[in-house]
Amino acid sequence: MELTKAVLDCMQALRRRLREEQGVDIRLSQPGAIKAMLTACAESQVDETRALGERLGELSGIQLAPPPPPALSEEELIAKYTRYAGPLRG
Repeated sequence: MELTKAVLDCMQALRRRLREEQGVDIRLSQPGAIKAMLTACAESQVDETRALGERLGELSGIQLAPPPPPALSEEELIAKYTRYAGPLRG
C-alpha cells in the first residue's frame, strides 16, 4: 500500500487523538499501524475519532471485519428458543 500525504495526515491526526483519548501510542512506522489505529477507533466512544478511523479506512483501503452483533439478554434468549416454529397438526 502506498502511503500518500492524505493517509499520513489522517494517521497523524488519529495518533494524537488516540494518545489523548485512550493512552494508546502507535508509531506510524510500526508494522500494522493502520490496523491498530482502526481497531482503536472502533473501540472509541467519541464520534470524531470513529469518523477519522472510517476516513483512514477509506484512504488506505483497509477495512476491519464488522463487530459481532450484541449478545442477546437472558429474556431474549428464552423468548427466542421457547417459541415453537414447527408445523402445526390438528
